[in-house]
Amino acid sequence: MTRLEKLLNRLDGCECDAFLLTSKANRQYASSAPIAEGMALISRRGCRYFTDSRYLEAAQRSVRGFEILDVTREHPYPARIEDAVRDWGVKMIGFEDGHLTAAELKKLEEKLSAKLIPAQQEISAPRETKDPDELAMLRKAQNIADAAYLQLLPKIQVGMTEKELQAELIYLLYRNGAEGLSFSPIVISGENTSLPHGVAGDKKLDYGDFVTMDFGCKLGGYCSDMTRTVALGFVTPEMRKVYDTVLAAQEAGMAATKAGVKCADADRAARIVIEDAGYGEYFGHSYGHSIGLEVHEKPNCSPSDESILREGVVCSAEPGIYLPGRFGVRIEDVVIVHADGCESITAAPKNLQIL
Repeated sequence: MTRLEKLLNRLDGCECDAFLLTSKANRQYASSAPIAEGMALISRRGCRYFTDSRYLEAAQRSVRGFEILDVTREHPYPARIEDAVRDWGVKMIGFEDGHLTAAELKKLEEKLSAKLIPAQQEISAPRETKDPDELAMLRKAQNIADAAYLQLLPKIQVGMTEKELQAELIYLLYRNGAEGLSFSPIVISGENTSLPHGVAGDKKLDYGDFVTMDFGCKLGGYCSDMTRTVALGFVTPEMRKVYDTVLAAQEAGMAATKAGVKCADADRAARIVIEDAGYGEYFGHSYGHSIGLEVHEKPNCSPSDESILREGVVCSAEPGIYLPGRFGVRIEDVVIVHADGCESITAAPKNLQIL
Protein backbone atom coordinates (compact mmCIF):
# COMPACT_ATOMS: atom_id res chain seq x y z
CA MET A 1 0.00 0.00 0.00
CA THR A 2 1.39 3.41 -0.97
CA ARG A 3 1.51 6.32 1.47
CA LEU A 4 -1.14 8.11 -0.60
CA GLU A 5 -3.39 5.06 -0.32
CA LYS A 6 -2.87 5.03 3.45
CA LEU A 7 -4.07 8.62 3.57
CA LEU A 8 -7.06 7.94 1.33
CA ASN A 9 -8.07 5.05 3.57
CA ARG A 10 -8.43 7.52 6.45
CA LEU A 11 -11.35 9.07 4.57
CA ASP A 12 -13.35 5.91 5.22
CA GLY A 13 -13.29 6.46 8.95
CA CYS A 14 -14.44 10.07 8.99
CA GLU A 15 -17.14 12.24 7.45
CA CYS A 16 -14.83 13.84 4.89
CA ASP A 17 -15.00 13.38 1.12
CA ALA A 18 -11.51 14.84 0.68
CA PHE A 19 -8.43 15.99 2.59
CA LEU A 20 -6.72 19.32 1.98
CA LEU A 21 -2.97 18.98 2.59
CA THR A 22 -1.25 22.26 3.36
CA SER A 23 1.85 21.38 5.42
CA LYS A 24 5.03 20.50 3.58
CA ALA A 25 5.39 17.31 5.61
CA ASN A 26 1.98 15.91 4.72
CA ARG A 27 2.27 16.99 1.09
CA GLN A 28 5.59 15.18 0.86
CA TYR A 29 4.21 12.11 2.61
CA ALA A 30 1.38 11.86 0.06
CA SER A 31 3.34 12.78 -3.06
CA SER A 32 6.94 11.70 -2.28
CA ALA A 33 8.09 15.20 -3.29
CA PRO A 34 9.55 17.87 -0.95
CA ILE A 35 7.98 20.89 -2.68
CA ALA A 36 8.49 24.00 -0.55
CA GLU A 37 5.08 25.59 -1.16
CA GLY A 38 1.75 24.34 -2.39
CA MET A 39 -1.51 22.65 -1.50
CA ALA A 40 -2.97 19.28 -2.43
CA LEU A 41 -6.51 17.96 -2.45
CA ILE A 42 -6.97 14.21 -2.30
CA SER A 43 -10.18 12.21 -2.70
CA ARG A 44 -11.37 8.84 -3.94
CA ARG A 45 -12.30 10.52 -7.22
CA GLY A 46 -8.98 12.20 -7.84
CA CYS A 47 -5.88 13.89 -6.41
CA ARG A 48 -4.65 17.32 -7.46
CA TYR A 49 -1.48 19.18 -6.48
CA PHE A 50 -1.38 22.97 -6.74
CA THR A 51 1.72 25.18 -6.72
CA ASP A 52 2.98 28.38 -8.32
CA SER A 53 5.48 29.00 -11.11
CA ARG A 54 8.48 28.88 -8.77
CA TYR A 55 7.88 25.21 -8.01
CA LEU A 56 5.75 24.03 -10.93
CA GLU A 57 8.54 22.35 -12.90
CA ALA A 58 9.92 20.69 -9.78
CA ALA A 59 6.44 19.35 -9.00
CA GLN A 60 6.01 18.08 -12.55
CA ARG A 61 9.31 16.21 -12.23
CA SER A 62 8.86 14.69 -8.80
CA VAL A 63 5.22 14.58 -7.63
CA ARG A 64 3.68 11.12 -8.07
CA GLY A 65 0.01 10.15 -8.17
CA PHE A 66 -1.40 13.66 -8.66
CA GLU A 67 -2.70 15.88 -11.43
CA ILE A 68 -0.53 19.00 -11.18
CA LEU A 69 -2.03 22.45 -11.74
CA ASP A 70 -0.41 25.86 -11.58
CA VAL A 71 -1.55 28.66 -9.28
CA THR A 72 -1.69 32.14 -10.79
CA ARG A 73 -3.37 35.49 -10.14
CA GLU A 74 -6.21 34.36 -12.39
CA HIS A 75 -6.36 30.91 -10.75
CA PRO A 76 -5.43 31.25 -7.05
CA TYR A 77 -5.53 28.37 -4.57
CA PRO A 78 -9.23 28.77 -3.60
CA ALA A 79 -10.29 28.74 -7.26
CA ARG A 80 -8.23 25.65 -8.05
CA ILE A 81 -9.63 23.85 -5.01
CA GLU A 82 -13.21 24.87 -5.86
CA ASP A 83 -12.79 23.48 -9.38
CA ALA A 84 -11.89 20.11 -7.89
CA VAL A 85 -14.75 20.33 -5.39
CA ARG A 86 -17.25 20.79 -8.24
CA ASP A 87 -15.62 18.18 -10.50
CA TRP A 88 -15.68 15.52 -7.78
CA GLY A 89 -18.90 16.49 -5.95
CA VAL A 90 -17.05 17.09 -2.68
CA LYS A 91 -19.24 18.20 0.24
CA MET A 92 -16.87 17.95 3.23
CA ILE A 93 -13.12 18.71 3.25
CA GLY A 94 -10.90 17.78 6.17
CA PHE A 95 -8.13 20.34 6.68
CA GLU A 96 -4.95 20.60 8.74
CA ASP A 97 -6.14 22.69 11.67
CA GLY A 98 -2.68 22.39 13.20
CA HIS A 99 -1.15 24.12 10.20
CA LEU A 100 -3.66 26.34 8.37
CA THR A 101 -3.82 29.89 9.78
CA ALA A 102 -7.09 31.51 10.78
CA ALA A 103 -6.72 34.02 7.92
CA GLU A 104 -6.12 31.25 5.37
CA LEU A 105 -9.09 29.28 6.66
CA LYS A 106 -11.37 32.32 6.48
CA LYS A 107 -10.37 32.97 2.87
CA LEU A 108 -11.05 29.37 1.88
CA GLU A 109 -14.40 29.29 3.67
CA GLU A 110 -15.47 32.39 1.76
CA LYS A 111 -14.61 30.84 -1.61
CA LEU A 112 -15.43 27.14 -1.31
CA SER A 113 -18.85 25.53 -1.66
CA ALA A 114 -17.70 22.53 0.42
CA LYS A 115 -17.61 22.64 4.22
CA LEU A 116 -14.18 22.65 5.90
CA ILE A 117 -13.81 20.57 9.07
CA PRO A 118 -10.72 20.05 11.29
CA ALA A 119 -8.97 16.76 10.53
CA GLN A 120 -5.32 17.14 11.56
CA GLN A 121 -5.29 13.90 13.54
CA GLU A 122 -6.78 11.89 10.67
CA ILE A 123 -4.41 13.38 8.12
CA SER A 124 -1.23 12.99 10.17
CA ALA A 125 -2.00 9.57 11.69
CA PRO A 126 -0.43 7.45 8.89
CA ARG A 127 2.92 9.12 9.53
CA GLU A 128 3.16 7.75 13.09
CA THR A 129 4.60 4.40 11.96
CA LYS A 130 7.38 4.34 9.37
CA ASP A 131 7.66 1.98 6.41
CA PRO A 132 10.99 0.35 5.45
CA ASP A 133 11.94 3.12 3.01
CA GLU A 134 11.30 5.77 5.65
CA LEU A 135 13.33 3.85 8.23
CA ALA A 136 16.21 3.56 5.77
CA MET A 137 16.19 7.33 5.20
CA LEU A 138 16.03 8.04 8.94
CA ARG A 139 19.04 5.77 9.48
CA LYS A 140 21.01 7.57 6.78
CA ALA A 141 20.16 10.98 8.26
CA GLN A 142 21.29 9.77 11.67
CA ASN A 143 24.52 8.37 10.23
CA ILE A 144 25.34 11.85 8.92
CA ALA A 145 24.78 13.39 12.36
CA ASP A 146 26.91 10.71 14.03
CA ALA A 147 29.76 11.27 11.58
CA ALA A 148 29.65 15.04 12.06
CA TYR A 149 29.76 14.66 15.84
CA LEU A 150 32.76 12.33 15.81
CA GLN A 151 34.63 14.72 13.50
CA LEU A 152 33.70 17.65 15.73
CA LEU A 153 35.08 16.20 18.98
CA PRO A 154 38.80 16.86 18.23
CA LYS A 155 37.94 20.40 17.14
CA ILE A 156 36.40 21.40 20.50
CA GLN A 157 38.93 23.66 22.20
CA VAL A 158 39.04 25.86 25.29
CA GLY A 159 38.78 29.48 24.18
CA MET A 160 36.53 29.00 21.16
CA THR A 161 33.05 30.49 21.42
CA GLU A 162 29.76 28.64 21.37
CA LYS A 163 28.95 30.31 18.05
CA GLU A 164 32.25 29.15 16.55
CA LEU A 165 31.57 25.58 17.66
CA GLN A 166 28.02 25.76 16.30
CA ALA A 167 29.32 26.98 12.92
CA GLU A 168 31.82 24.12 12.76
CA LEU A 169 29.08 21.62 13.56
CA ILE A 170 26.79 22.95 10.82
CA TYR A 171 29.65 22.83 8.32
CA LEU A 172 30.39 19.20 9.19
CA LEU A 173 26.73 18.20 8.85
CA TYR A 174 26.63 19.56 5.32
CA ARG A 175 30.07 18.20 4.49
CA ASN A 176 28.85 14.72 5.42
CA GLY A 177 25.83 14.93 3.13
CA ALA A 178 23.07 16.81 4.94
CA GLU A 179 20.47 18.46 2.72
CA GLY A 180 19.28 20.74 5.50
CA LEU A 181 19.08 21.12 9.27
CA SER A 182 16.37 19.54 11.41
CA PHE A 183 16.48 22.72 13.53
CA SER A 184 18.99 25.37 14.52
CA PRO A 185 21.61 23.45 16.56
CA ILE A 186 21.79 24.03 20.29
CA VAL A 187 25.45 24.50 21.26
CA ILE A 188 25.95 25.75 24.82
CA SER A 189 28.57 25.50 27.55
CA GLY A 190 29.17 25.99 31.25
CA GLU A 191 26.27 27.56 33.12
CA ASN A 192 24.36 27.88 29.85
CA THR A 193 23.89 24.10 29.77
CA SER A 194 21.22 24.52 32.46
CA LEU A 195 19.03 25.99 29.67
CA PRO A 196 17.38 23.04 27.85
CA HIS A 197 16.97 25.10 24.67
CA GLY A 198 19.76 27.61 25.15
CA VAL A 199 21.10 29.63 22.22
CA ALA A 200 24.75 29.69 21.16
CA GLY A 201 26.40 32.97 22.05
CA ASP A 202 29.80 34.62 22.48
CA LYS A 203 30.64 32.75 25.68
CA LYS A 204 34.04 31.08 25.42
CA LEU A 205 34.46 27.43 26.30
CA ASP A 206 36.49 26.98 29.51
CA TYR A 207 38.06 24.22 31.58
CA GLY A 208 35.52 22.54 33.83
CA ASP A 209 32.63 23.28 31.45
CA PHE A 210 30.05 20.86 30.24
CA VAL A 211 29.32 21.41 26.55
CA THR A 212 25.90 20.31 25.29
CA MET A 213 25.23 19.87 21.57
CA ASP A 214 21.68 19.10 20.38
CA PHE A 215 21.46 18.89 16.58
CA GLY A 216 20.19 17.02 13.57
CA CYS A 217 20.03 17.14 9.81
CA LYS A 218 17.62 16.36 7.00
CA LEU A 219 18.04 13.86 4.22
CA GLY A 220 15.28 13.25 1.71
CA GLY A 221 13.07 15.35 3.97
CA TYR A 222 13.60 13.05 6.99
CA CYS A 223 15.16 14.32 10.22
CA SER A 224 17.85 13.11 12.56
CA ASP A 225 18.14 14.35 16.13
CA MET A 226 20.75 13.71 18.81
CA THR A 227 22.27 15.29 21.89
CA ARG A 228 25.64 14.72 23.47
CA THR A 229 27.15 16.42 26.51
CA VAL A 230 30.94 16.42 26.91
CA ALA A 231 33.29 17.94 29.48
CA LEU A 232 36.41 20.06 29.09
CA GLY A 233 39.45 19.17 31.19
CA PHE A 234 37.76 17.77 34.28
CA VAL A 235 34.44 17.22 36.05
CA THR A 236 33.45 17.57 39.69
CA PRO A 237 31.96 14.59 41.55
CA GLU A 238 28.50 16.15 41.25
CA MET A 239 28.89 16.70 37.50
CA ARG A 240 29.78 13.03 37.09
CA LYS A 241 26.84 11.97 39.28
CA VAL A 242 24.42 14.02 37.22
CA TYR A 243 25.85 12.67 33.96
CA ASP A 244 25.67 9.07 35.16
CA THR A 245 22.09 9.60 36.38
CA VAL A 246 20.95 10.96 33.02
CA LEU A 247 22.60 8.07 31.19
CA ALA A 248 20.98 5.54 33.54
CA ALA A 249 17.61 7.24 33.04
CA GLN A 250 17.96 7.03 29.28
CA GLU A 251 18.89 3.35 29.47
CA ALA A 252 15.86 2.68 31.72
CA GLY A 253 13.52 4.49 29.33
CA MET A 254 14.88 2.60 26.35
CA ALA A 255 14.58 -0.73 28.20
CA ALA A 256 10.87 0.02 28.77
CA THR A 257 10.20 1.06 25.16
CA LYS A 258 8.50 -1.51 22.95
CA ALA A 259 5.31 -1.97 20.98
CA GLY A 260 2.25 -2.14 23.23
CA VAL A 261 3.71 0.07 25.97
CA LYS A 262 2.07 3.38 26.85
CA CYS A 263 4.13 6.45 25.95
CA ALA A 264 3.65 7.70 29.52
CA ASP A 265 5.11 4.47 30.90
CA ALA A 266 8.31 4.87 28.86
CA ASP A 267 8.61 8.40 30.21
CA ARG A 268 7.98 7.15 33.73
CA ALA A 269 10.70 4.51 33.53
CA ALA A 270 13.28 7.21 32.80
CA ARG A 271 11.82 9.82 35.14
CA ILE A 272 11.84 7.59 38.22
CA VAL A 273 15.62 7.11 37.91
CA ILE A 274 16.14 10.87 38.04
CA GLU A 275 13.65 11.27 40.90
CA ASP A 276 15.32 8.52 42.94
CA ALA A 277 18.66 10.31 42.53
CA GLY A 278 17.13 13.47 44.01
CA TYR A 279 16.92 15.51 40.81
CA GLY A 280 13.25 15.06 39.90
CA GLU A 281 12.42 18.77 39.99
CA TYR A 282 15.21 19.47 37.49
CA PHE A 283 13.78 17.31 34.69
CA GLY A 284 10.91 19.32 33.25
CA HIS A 285 10.49 18.22 29.66
CA SER A 286 9.24 14.96 28.16
CA TYR A 287 11.43 11.88 27.86
CA GLY A 288 11.01 11.81 24.09
CA HIS A 289 9.11 12.69 20.93
CA SER A 290 8.44 11.01 17.62
CA ILE A 291 10.49 12.03 14.61
CA GLY A 292 10.16 11.71 10.84
CA LEU A 293 9.44 14.33 8.19
CA GLU A 294 9.24 16.76 11.11
CA VAL A 295 11.58 16.77 14.07
CA HIS A 296 8.62 16.75 16.49
CA GLU A 297 5.81 14.40 15.60
CA LYS A 298 3.28 12.31 17.51
CA PRO A 299 3.13 10.31 19.67
CA ASN A 300 5.21 11.82 22.49
CA CYS A 301 6.82 9.88 25.32
CA SER A 302 5.51 12.31 27.91
CA PRO A 303 3.80 11.92 31.29
CA SER A 304 0.44 12.92 29.76
CA ASP A 305 0.49 10.83 26.57
CA GLU A 306 -1.54 7.67 27.16
CA SER A 307 -1.30 6.48 23.55
CA ILE A 308 0.24 3.09 22.83
CA LEU A 309 3.59 2.77 21.09
CA ARG A 310 3.32 0.74 17.89
CA GLU A 311 5.92 -1.16 15.94
CA GLY A 312 7.60 1.19 13.47
CA VAL A 313 7.31 4.33 15.59
CA VAL A 314 10.58 6.29 15.66
CA CYS A 315 11.18 8.46 18.70
CA SER A 316 13.86 10.21 20.69
CA ALA A 317 15.12 9.15 24.10
CA GLU A 318 16.38 12.32 25.76
CA PRO A 319 16.17 12.73 29.53
CA GLY A 320 18.03 15.60 31.15
CA ILE A 321 18.88 17.27 34.42
CA TYR A 322 19.26 21.06 34.54
CA LEU A 323 20.57 22.81 37.67
CA PRO A 324 19.71 26.53 37.27
CA GLY A 325 22.72 28.80 36.94
CA ARG A 326 25.16 25.91 37.30
CA PHE A 327 25.11 23.23 34.62
CA GLY A 328 22.93 20.70 32.85
CA VAL A 329 23.21 17.37 31.05
CA ARG A 330 21.10 15.89 28.25
CA ILE A 331 21.79 12.70 26.29
CA GLU A 332 19.63 11.87 23.27
CA ASP A 333 19.38 8.92 20.92
CA VAL A 334 16.77 8.11 18.27
CA VAL A 335 15.17 4.66 18.56
CA ILE A 336 12.95 2.47 16.40
CA VAL A 337 10.17 0.69 18.28
CA HIS A 338 9.99 -3.06 17.68
CA ALA A 339 7.66 -5.74 19.00
CA ASP A 340 10.18 -6.91 21.61
CA GLY A 341 12.02 -3.69 22.43
CA CYS A 342 13.63 -0.75 20.71
CA GLU A 343 16.72 -0.23 18.58
CA SER A 344 18.91 2.83 18.85
CA ILE A 345 20.04 4.13 15.47
CA THR A 346 22.40 6.64 17.10
CA ALA A 347 25.91 5.21 17.07
CA ALA A 348 27.98 7.94 18.74
CA PRO A 349 29.39 6.88 22.15
CA LYS A 350 27.54 7.96 25.29
CA ASN A 351 30.16 7.36 27.94
CA LEU A 352 31.34 10.64 29.47
CA GLN A 353 33.89 12.26 27.17
CA ILE A 354 36.38 14.51 28.98
CA LEU A 355 38.28 16.43 26.31
